[in-house]
Amino acid sequence: MARLEIDPAHYAPSALHLNDVKFFARHLRARRHNSHKGSYGNVAVIGGARGMTGAPILAARAALNSGAGRVYALFAEDALAGDLGQPELMCRAADDFDFSLATLVIGPGLGASDHAHGLLARAIGCGSALLADADALNLLAGDPALQTAMAQRPAAVVLTPHPLEAARLLGSTIGAVQADRLAAARTLASRLHAVVILKGSGTVIAAPDGNAVINTTGNPALATAGTGDVLAGLCGALLAQGWPQWEAALAAVWLHGMAADVLVTEGCGPIGLTASELIPAIRVALNRMVQHHGR
Repeated sequence: MARLEIDPAHYAPSALHLNDVKFFARHLRARRHNSHKGSYGNVAVIGGARGMTGAPILAARAALNSGAGRVYALFAEDALAGDLGQPELMCRAADDFDFSLATLVIGPGLGASDHAHGLLARAIGCGSALLADADALNLLAGDPALQTAMAQRPAAVVLTPHPLEAARLLGSTIGAVQADRLAAARTLASRLHAVVILKGSGTVIAAPDGNAVINTTGNPALATAGTGDVLAGLCGALLAQGWPQWEAALAAVWLHGMAADVLVTEGCGPIGLTASELIPAIRVALNRMVQHHGR
């Protein structure tokens, strides 16, 4: 590209980029030999209304396999005694847990009940880092007071809407969101003072200051139930391990898509790939990234 001998200082800084490992590589760190589970944070996934226990389990398993030291699966109704497929998870009733003890991932399978609304209000009001997904976003869309409280939180906030959830939050339509995904993500990020991950083909990650990144990893294998729950758990785990919200969002989206790309290359999809298959692939991708880029 010809620069025409113009000093680089005269070029305005770009506020839009394609996602790249270089944007978050400084937070990839090898584990110290003398560390312990308390060194890597706690994640509490809040969801699981009756008939929807799979969503928080997927998110919690993803958080555990993405490096969080301890992971709690908290249920709005009918708490499971445990997860036989991942017995390391601690299953509790959400009402019995102190939300200040963990990074919170709220929304997977949460439902739309008054009780679910109360759990979201509790989560917003506590001082923990917070990721809101799925039903939490729908509840947020229906309550301006909760939106105001969310925007005023001093702690980190990440929101992970798909286009319909974004449309509800914006009081708009799916068509309008999809017509200008970048503007929709930036508007939400500014309005709610959060990092917004607008999911879809070319996921957009937007910050409150207008900076935005478009992700290039991922493929149609992700168009199946539960993959959003896995993304939420992955991002929550990075937040719990001390990643800033912006870099956690960038890394989570990149890794989530890369895991799907690797699985498809190996013949596991795109047709019929399941969300649970992503979880071990994300673990492998994260460890390889630390080996190649970690400090």
